[in-house]
Amino acid sequence: MNQMGVRWTSEQVLALAPDDASRRAGNKLGSAGPWSDAGSSGAGAVWGLCKGSGSKPYQTVVDTAGPAYKCSCPSRKFPCKHALGLLLLWAADEEAVRAGTAPDWVDEWLEGRRRRTEKEQTGAGEGQPARAADPEAARRRAERRAGRITAGARELEQRLEDLVRGGLASAEQSGYGLWEETAARMVDAQAPGLAARVRELGAIPGSGPGWPVRLLEECALIHLLDSAWLGLERLPEPLAATVRTRVGLTSPAEGPPVRDHWLVLAQYDSSDGKIVTRRIWVSGRESGRIALLLSFGAAGRAPQLALPVGMSIDAGLTPYAGAGQLRADMGEPFGPPVPGGSAPRGGPVAAALEAYGLALRDDPWLESWPVTLTDVIPVPDVGGWQLADADGGSALPVAPAALSRPGLWKLAAVSGGGPVTVFGECGHQGVTPLAAWEPGSDAETVPLI
Repeated sequence: MNQMGVRWTSEQVLALAPDDASRRAGNKLGSAGPWSDAGSSGAGAVWGLCKGSGSKPYQTVVDTAGPAYKCSCPSRKFPCKHALGLLLLWAADEEAVRAGTAPDWVDEWLEGRRRRTEKEQTGAGEGQPARAADPEAARRRAERRAGRITAGARELEQRLEDLVRGGLASAEQSGYGLWEETAARMVDAQAPGLAARVRELGAIPGSGPGWPVRLLEECALIHLLDSAWLGLERLPEPLAATVRTRVGLTSPAEGPPVRDHWLVLAQYDSSDGKIVTRRIWVSGRESGRIALLLSFGAAGRAPQLALPVGMSIDAGLTPYAGAGQLRADMGEPFGPPVPGGSAPRGGPVAAALEAYGLALRDDPWLESWPVTLTDVIPVPDVGGWQLADADGGSALPVAPAALSRPGLWKLAAVSGGGPVTVFGECGHQGVTPLAAWEPGSDAETVPLI
């Protein structure tokens, strides 16, 4: 059986949707009615023509090995509703999407993808050698930017001192404008990481009871980051790399790729109003490593990277530097995603808390850390839920932000009052469940977000 004989489930396809509206629209296109000339190939391609409002049907093609998507519709979402509908049809109806020879327009797109991949790997255009970067010019640019960040950090320290000297109540009186102005100054200093944290300060006084404590905590973390930057040369390199990342200095993924079969654990989007960030958690079958893939979409565009939750991908991941950093870049897969993959290795609640604590030691500015809880039972608590060890050892509260999500009720249904394995993000407010598995080594991944 060729690789295309392994088809995804409808739930795995819908997990790729960038939002609920795309999920609903894709469902409507998941039947054979609007499609013609649909097919698939052993090379990992699925294609079809979808009838639209115009006279000319939309050409839709998916490279499941990426996965990657191409559609002639004007949508700015990745994948668009047509790509989702085509994949749903492919997943549910073998007769409607039969194996066959790809048409020319599909072959042209696949060949273009192959050429772009080769160009990215070599860093050069066709027939052109890669131009060597000028290391001296790069060093001077880095020094100038570091100088601007240092000036911005010192200015921010002065603002924090003024706030503490005048009392926290002054933050409520001054309003959001002061902090927005300070954030703009950090942007001018080319320190977007500091700017983002300053904007969070401006929102805290209006966040409800207990805001002075939260404001003081956030001010302390910003002061710690400022101090770390101003004393960067005295820090060990892993921590220094983390500090550079936290203030907003980006660095490329580097080092030898780690090839493994990576199980896609979870995928979800968040937005700050300008940029949509997609977070994808994966787990290596052989290495046991957990990695985070990030993809970004600006100006209303959805991030392009989308992976089917519960599928396993044979690929190499290149990690980023930094203490406690799990982020990595995924290279071109060596084949299409296939079903399978067991839950990551985990432990009881105490082990998860210990892992979170050790991660905070390496990166004090962490908001959360990935953990896998084994043999836990979701149980209701006063005002919320918690995940409790089945043997009665300890319990971890579910984070307040996760209480209103339907995934929590899906988790309760999967558990049925019995122990399950749960993967999620552990933070100072509790754990956010992202995926679950019933007992058994062959249990399928159940997405919870």
